Amino acid sequence: MITCVVEYVIDPAKIEAFERFAQRWIDLANRHGGAHHGYFLPSEGSSDKALALFSFPSFAEYEQYRTLFGKDPDFIAADRIKEDSGCVLRYDRSFMRPLLGG
Repeated sequence: MITCVVEYVIDPAKIEAFERFAQRWIDLANRHGGAHHGYFLPSEGSSDKALALFSFPSFAEYEQYRTLFGKDPDFIAADRIKEDSGCVLRYDRSFMRPLLGG
């Protein structure tokens, strides 16, 4: 299993657009073989940082999901929220392997 961790710098004035963007991607990851663990939005402290975590059984399955970017109409529509609103200023993606208790 691999977990993708996406760290976002967002425009705090556009948090509602970011939430719409996030809801779409949660659904897309879950529909296409992943398990989305949610987006984590600012509460206390920095108001411009957000995180997303989602897992796929393997990196190969994640890569299959990535082939839909820019091609599938639902993926394009979800990304358009980010592009049209400017809610995401920057993001960084990294991959981790979970160490689960038990």
